[in-house]
Amino acid sequence: MRPSIRIASGQGFWGDLLNAPVDQVRKGPIDYLVMDYLAEVTMSILQKQKLKDPALGYARDLVPLIAEILPDIVSRGIRVITNGGGVNPVACRDALFDVARQKGIHGLKIGVVRGDDILLNVDELMASGATLANMETEAPLSSIRNRLISANVYFGAAPIVEALQQGAHIVITGRTTDTGLTLAPMIHEFGWSMNDWDRLASGTIAGHILECGAQASGGNFLADWKSVPDLAHVGFPIAEAFPDGTFVITKHHGTGGLVSEATVKEQLLYELGDPTSYITPDCVADFTTIRLEGTSPDHVRVWGIKGSPATEFYKVSMAYHDGYTAVGTLTYAWPDAVTKARAADRILRIRLADLGLSYEEIRTELLGLDSCFGPRSVEIADPNEVVLRIGVRGQNRDAVERFGREIAPLVLTGPPSVTGFAGGRPKPSEVVAYWPALIRKSLVSPIVETATL
Repeated sequence: MRPSIRIASGQGFWGDLLNAPVDQVRKGPIDYLVMDYLAEVTMSILQKQKLKDPALGYARDLVPLIAEILPDIVSRGIRVITNGGGVNPVACRDALFDVARQKGIHGLKIGVVRGDDILLNVDELMASGATLANMETEAPLSSIRNRLISANVYFGAAPIVEALQQGAHIVITGRTTDTGLTLAPMIHEFGWSMNDWDRLASGTIAGHILECGAQASGGNFLADWKSVPDLAHVGFPIAEAFPDGTFVITKHHGTGGLVSEATVKEQLLYELGDPTSYITPDCVADFTTIRLEGTSPDHVRVWGIKGSPATEFYKVSMAYHDGYTAVGTLTYAWPDAVTKARAADRILRIRLADLGLSYEEIRTELLGLDSCFGPRSVEIADPNEVVLRIGVRGQNRDAVERFGREIAPLVLTGPPSVTGFAGGRPKPSEVVAYWPALIRKSLVSPIVETATL
């Protein structure tokens, strides 16, 4: 058993800093690189891509990234874990094997975790007793079944551990919990039992700190963002983990950003509901037991975490088609910019009503005035300009499209001093809605496969 391992966060979401994983690999010692690419809506996007082309459905940014760092991770024995496989981890694996061939690298073993994609099995699962009712509204899945786009089970760390135990240098998963990416190497390296709830909770919380990338090392830091040095070259966080479940959050020396008690505490509050019951497939972690302290610059030690047994359910992330939306903008200049923008909004709404058009929602914002704080905004007397941003949402695509045709006429038939209309009429785009549900673990099983080039 190693005395400690260094697990580096490389991506907080699909679209994060492209050079972050490269820096994590090249700017200091690490043992594992973990990269989180998936969000709830991402799965539906990837599912659509796969339906158009069976070779797609994964985070395509992952392939050129691995192409750049593959010689480094092979020579230094760094293992990579990522959920960038999306809804097609096998195709992602094959694309990475192609990269390895091009670079003349042999003996690369890649593990794939699949089985989370249950879209084609929904009816069969419901017949087996899975209600898949909405966790928040308790509405039955039958109410949106014919509009379902994607359905993915959140697996935990266990199948990743299995792939690591089979010798995988790279592990590609589908919809796995963000925390499981970090917990898995701890279980594997330290031989933790899958019912050692305190240690599993500790690894889970380490994963929660790493999952949003630089948000734990000074990015998006609300408490004192001005104190963060060199955000242009921010270093992503690293968890140095120990067999007893303690860990230290740090970053590579010489990189920008900041790791402090405050940055770590802010990240701990991210997407947190009941702090005593943070539920994952692996355990239930109690955030109120966390103890932490800054031990030196850019080093925060975390310990004392308590956990309890996992539940009998997996969470299921589903997405469905829920109509269309379109959004348009116009800029109104001084003087009376706010008055002009509000008049334009009123005129547009009257015209839409005159046409007999109705929508589930019409939303108006004045960027620079009330778009963030709404009715709690502080009125600005006479700003230089404001941007009128107005959007509609509804089930009728034709009605949404007609809204887009009514924006441009405001330029010559509405208040004066208007600019900023470019790019053509706003076109309808599909609304993808989220449907969270639960499913008994006994009804689905992850599939772990490893292959060697």
